[in-house]
This record gives sequence, C-alpha cells and structure tokens, in this order.
Amino acid sequence: MHQRRPTSLLVALGLLLVLLAISGARPHDRGTWLMEVFPILIAVPVLWMTYRRFPLTTLLYALIFVHALILMVGGAYTYARVPLGFEIAKLLGLHRNPYDKIGHFFQGFVPALVAREIFIRGEYIRGRKMQVFLIVCTVLAISASYELIEWAAALAMGQGADEFLGTQGDPFDTQSDMFCALVGAVAALLLLSRVHDRQIQRVRG
Repeated sequence: MHQRRPTSLLVALGLLLVLLAISGARPHDRGTWLMEVFPILIAVPVLWMTYRRFPLTTLLYALIFVHALILMVGGAYTYARVPLGFEIAKLLGLHRNPYDKIGHFFQGFVPALVAREIFIRGEYIRGRKMQVFLIVCTVLAISASYELIEWAAALAMGQGADEFLGTQGDPFDTQSDMFCALVGAVAALLLLSRVHDRQIQRVRG
C-alpha cells in the first residue's frame, strides 16, 4: 500500500519534535533525559520509514503520541520529580510520586495495541484467545526487557542511575512496574478492541 502522509500526521510529527526539543532544553539530568526519550528517537524514524508500506491506524498514532509526551515529561523532570505526580500523590494520599507507574501503564497500554495491529493485519495468529494471550506475553516481554535495561544501567552507572531507575526506595519497584504494564495491556484490550477493529478495517480498505 502506497500513500502520502496526511497533513495531520506531519503536523503531529512537527509538534512532537518541538516538544522533544523543549523537554531536552534544560532537563534535570541530561543523561537521564536521553535514556528516557531514547524510545522516541527509535520509534519516530521507524514509523516514518514504514508508513507507505504499513501505515498504522489513527488510534495507534494518537496513542503513540501521548506515550511520547509521557516519556518526554518523565525525562525532563525525572519520573520521581514530575509535578503532576506530586499532585496525584497528594490527592490520593500516596507516599511516593506515582508518575513512573503511569509511564509503565502506558508501556503496556500502547504496545498491546501495536502488537494487536501487527498480529491482525499480518494474519499471524488464528483465534482471539491465542491472540490475546500472545499480546499479553509480548507486553510482558517488553516490560521485562526494559527492567533488564534498567538493571544494566544501574550496574554501569552505579549511584548515578538512581534518577533513571526512579525506585524511590521501593524494593518491589520492578515487580510493580511490570504489573502496571500488564494492567495497561489488559485495559487496552478491554476498552479499545472494538474501536481498533473498525479502524483496522478502514486501513485495509
């Protein structure tokens, strides 16, 4: 399938790049910012190069944009210092800034729909139950891989990795991160599968 990139997508890309530059202008910690926004630096070129051959649904592009915003905010402030997280903690009576859990929720929510779209459009899997199972497995594999990257960063950077890890003294931070990704994946499948199906049909033409 060959088609031109719509104006709305180009505008979104331009806005994303502007916001990325703003987030990196004066981050709390330059190294942490770079590590947090690194997925954006990978995803944007990949999405650009694959658009003509495999354009995604509008829903998915919108969710990827939102996920990128979450990563940029977390990178600019570091997850443990995001002001919105302090407001949520105050509202809910939490003892720690929960913004990193929002990030990990979206780390499950968005990749679940990415995997779902690839599986459905590529016709790689037969049966809805197996599809759901493998989507959840994919999300957990991505989440586990990210935790391994955090572990490697901690070993390489020593105490300097604290800002990137954002554990805030929680000994079960890794497990709760993966649980948030799992909840995000399940939520995406329950809430958006029907809308996603309709958009996939439109993309297929």
